[in-house]
Amino acid sequence: MGLQCGIVGLPNVGKSTLFNAVSNSAKAVASNYRFCTIEPNVGLVNVPDERLGILEAIVVPQKVVPTQLEIVDIAGLVKGASKGEGLGNKFLANIREVDAIIHVIRCFEDTNVLREEGDINPISDKEIIDTELQLKDLDSIEKKLQKSEKSAKSGDLKAKREVEILVQCKDTLEAGKSIRALNLSKEDRIAVDDLHLLTIKPVLYVANVEESAIHTGNKYSEALMKAAHAEGAEVVILSNAIEAQIAELESEDERAMFLEEYGLKESGLNKLIRASYKLLNLITYFTAGVQEVRAWTIVNGWKAPQAASVIHTDFEKGFIKAEVIKLKDYQHYKTEVACREAGKIAIEGKEYLVEDGDIMHFRFNV
Repeated sequence: MGLQCGIVGLPNVGKSTLFNAVSNSAKAVASNYRFCTIEPNVGLVNVPDERLGILEAIVVPQKVVPTQLEIVDIAGLVKGASKGEGLGNKFLANIREVDAIIHVIRCFEDTNVLREEGDINPISDKEIIDTELQLKDLDSIEKKLQKSEKSAKSGDLKAKREVEILVQCKDTLEAGKSIRALNLSKEDRIAVDDLHLLTIKPVLYVANVEESAIHTGNKYSEALMKAAHAEGAEVVILSNAIEAQIAELESEDERAMFLEEYGLKESGLNKLIRASYKLLNLITYFTAGVQEVRAWTIVNGWKAPQAASVIHTDFEKGFIKAEVIKLKDYQHYKTEVACREAGKIAIEGKEYLVEDGDIMHFRFNV
């Protein structure tokens, strides 16, 4: 799919530590000084899915292939970034390239970790980044608005509608809100698509707390959750330090023992990855055979031919039909043959909307 989530935040909030823990294909440098991350680090992350384990137990394939997300660790932002302060221009350009934002916010006290913004204040930290992104978007909107207004005066109906949308965006940004708060329709978003706006991207907040707060959170994470929920966003509470330790363990048994020691049922990173997947409006379907059980990523709302294209473009071009088994039926009947005999394989055409968890086999002719 090629979709990316970008990890952003102020300097020294734990972005690179989180990236190191979450990425299974790259290691970012995590150090206690500003702008440690200059060039964005990119890593691939396996998306945890217990359904793969269920299918593996039934099919006993030669290999199991999970689906993945691409995570980008972006340089820390400072106040004034929209005007080029620090690595502002580079930071903002990198954010333009990602599809969703994971905003890490410091919710722990530690005098050993450098902080130049004063006392711990997650709301203020959130607002610093929000403001910089909004200011950059406002600059982009105002420049386009000037051009569109000239076209609208000549009687161009499309330009008139474009002006209306741009004015809505301008008013929203000047009110200190992000463009995503407008919930623009697919048609209306066309007016601003070329601007690659920063605040139109969906956002997920990570409250980086100390070890003792991983179960209950703390006063800082509570304040962040209140602010995030007011804008319809989700918060994942993590202790990046703990997650980094878990990621360093070699075996699943060691990780299970570590989690048990902390009274955790699963890694907080699993929750974060699943939440990021959901943020991008993604779902998973599966293919299952003795050679391979594999998870495939698609956008929620895709039809069968589009879903087939992620395996190979020829599958979409020559699509004939899709054979679909629901996981609960596969669990019950154990084999594809038994599902077919029981009438539990649905034959679907080009208009079928793929559902999360579908087990699919495509018929095509090129």
